[in-house]
Amino acid sequence: MKIFSLGRIPIKSWANEVEEEALQQAINLSNLPFAHSHIALMADVHVGFGMPIGGVLASKGVIIPNAVGVDIGCGIIAAKTDILDISTEQLENIVDKAHRTIPLGYDHHKKPRDWEGFNDPPNIKVIFEELDSARYQIGTLGGGNHFMSIERGSDGHIWLMVHSGSRNFGYKIAHYYNKVANKINETTKLSPPKQGLAGLYLDSEEGQEYFTAMNYALEFARENRDQLLEQFYSIFKEETNSKQILEKIIIHHNYAAIETHFGEKIIVHRKGAIRAQLGELGIIPGSMGTPSYIVEGLGNEESFKSCSHGAGRVMSRKMANKMITKEMADKAMEGIVYKGWREDLSEAPMAYKDIEEVIENQKDLIKPLIKLEPLGVVKG
Repeated sequence: MKIFSLGRIPIKSWANEVEEEALQQAINLSNLPFAHSHIALMADVHVGFGMPIGGVLASKGVIIPNAVGVDIGCGIIAAKTDILDISTEQLENIVDKAHRTIPLGYDHHKKPRDWEGFNDPPNIKVIFEELDSARYQIGTLGGGNHFMSIERGSDGHIWLMVHSGSRNFGYKIAHYYNKVANKINETTKLSPPKQGLAGLYLDSEEGQEYFTAMNYALEFARENRDQLLEQFYSIFKEETNSKQILEKIIIHHNYAAIETHFGEKIIVHRKGAIRAQLGELGIIPGSMGTPSYIVEGLGNEESFKSCSHGAGRVMSRKMANKMITKEMADKAMEGIVYKGWREDLSEAPMAYKDIEEVIENQKDLIKPLIKLEPLGVVKG
């Protein structure tokens, strides 16, 4: 861990290097009057909007929509199956059928789907505006870095992983309440303008409304992953004759929660970070072409009991599409079944940090348990 004393409170970093723009964002966080104890930067830290991704902010009494982000509740399910081996032909059939039957990118289901959360949603305008379309969005993957994958575990089992979030719910909630916070910040002066860090007092009407909406988006995101896994496992089961899922690990990495640290009740914002309490299981994915890890939290208070949510980008999407060729990306994916890149190379493995280095840098935060090697990937 490195400590930077560049603002009002220290910045503690588990990354080998922190890019200049991400470090400036961390300094901005450290100078917020309500920031508590220190800012924690995970091993996968990189620049985000307002707050760096892979950042953890603890605050007293104030919640910041942009410190949670636009994909509220984005996270992963890892499911251990009873299958011990799988052929290339089976992988190709699963990946192909998943592409044909599960909505990816901007696609939605053609018929509305059920979820008990639709029956009694919070009485909040921005949620009600999205309810109808959400019935078609739930159980869809989305785009960007969202994926479904088949992995070979170091425990001898074949695992499935699903990475997705709250779809348009999170996006609309984040943008709406960031605008509300910006307007209120003109009076409260909670944060400097143009830093993208306008906050809401948690005990205010607007703060409570955002907190309620955010938690509803977390529940939606979790159900979205559950329904995606159900569809993905159904295809997997048909192809492999799997009888059951033996274990599920579920985490999310864009949220804020009320927790107690260093003897005080505070609001912990994890943007691209996951909770790693003592004994808690977590998932740290690499990239489409590199390993992922099932880990166990060590409950380290210095990171507010958090760890990285993945490998973290080493280049922006725009830069990746300039620097990486299709040939380079294909070579990095040799031996892995996938459908190709279309025109977007931003998720190529070399756009990400070295997952082994990222894991090594946070051995005081987590204990690696199972290494997962990618066999087949469905990208959003």
